[in-house]
Amino acid sequence: MAPGGGICKEIIESRIAYADYDTATSNVELRGSPCRKATTGIGGNLGTTSTNDVHELLECPVCMNLMYPPIYQIYKVPKCPNGHTVCSNCKARVRNSCPTCRHELGNIRCLALEKVAESLELPCRYQILGCHDIFPYYSKLKHEKNCKYRPYNCPYAGAECSITGDIPFLVMHLKNDHKVDMHDGSTFNHRYVKANAQEVENATWMLTVFNCFGRQFCLHFEAFHIGAAPVYMAFLRFMGDEDEARQFSYSLEVGGNGRKLTWQGIPRSIRDSHRKVRDSQDGLIIQRNLALFFSGGDRQELKLKVAGRIWKEQ
Repeated sequence: MAPGGGICKEIIESRIAYADYDTATSNVELRGSPCRKATTGIGGNLGTTSTNDVHELLECPVCMNLMYPPIYQIYKVPKCPNGHTVCSNCKARVRNSCPTCRHELGNIRCLALEKVAESLELPCRYQILGCHDIFPYYSKLKHEKNCKYRPYNCPYAGAECSITGDIPFLVMHLKNDHKVDMHDGSTFNHRYVKANAQEVENATWMLTVFNCFGRQFCLHFEAFHIGAAPVYMAFLRFMGDEDEARQFSYSLEVGGNGRKLTWQGIPRSIRDSHRKVRDSQDGLIIQRNLALFFSGGDRQELKLKVAGRIWKEQ
């Protein structure tokens, strides 16, 4: 299921955008924002605050991020004797020394600046990714933690991959960088073979991506321990948000020697990490002794056939 060449340019541009938006959005959120509140000028006419000046006032000189008022009770704005500010996170990093003039920082809050911040309304930092909502300054961070347009983490479970992006980009990333198998269709029949079934380690895993109903699904299969018991587990994750994932269901089936074990469930969103899904045991779990019984033979080699189906709920 290789995505068509027609979207390659789009994917590359998406990758560039993701590399840039983290640093760029904090600088553009105030500059040129049409969403800031208007203020009254000296002559009494309705005007707008200079966004460059406001941005400079609210930007921490150390981390360059926007500073927030203590509405969350953890964000305070310490102030030096010369009026310079620094965010509370960076105050400890600079060892109580003003990063601008090197004077000792006190614990005086800059209430005037906090009031300026509270009067602003800003776009979400993921505006360039599709979120067009506007938020009061103090609630912007809370929204961004759960914004449906925020980038997804790479669903690859075999390594601590730090890549993030939208779904088309991650599909290309899985195929090209992780060499993940891609398949079209809503039904599958996979065979998992392991020469030494006595070795059960957390690093034993597999990932396959299926393309069906115009969406992508990640099939995970791995060996690990639940307590001291070695088990195998198969489960499905949906490449999208939880609300969309609930529109689908899937079934898994494994068997042999006249026996059969089945599982039916809802795919989990890749917003939930691979480890979180695995540790919740939300999938088909096969005890090792049963897996070897399904494998047949002398029970020394694992030979499992896992069949499955994905369907969209009406």
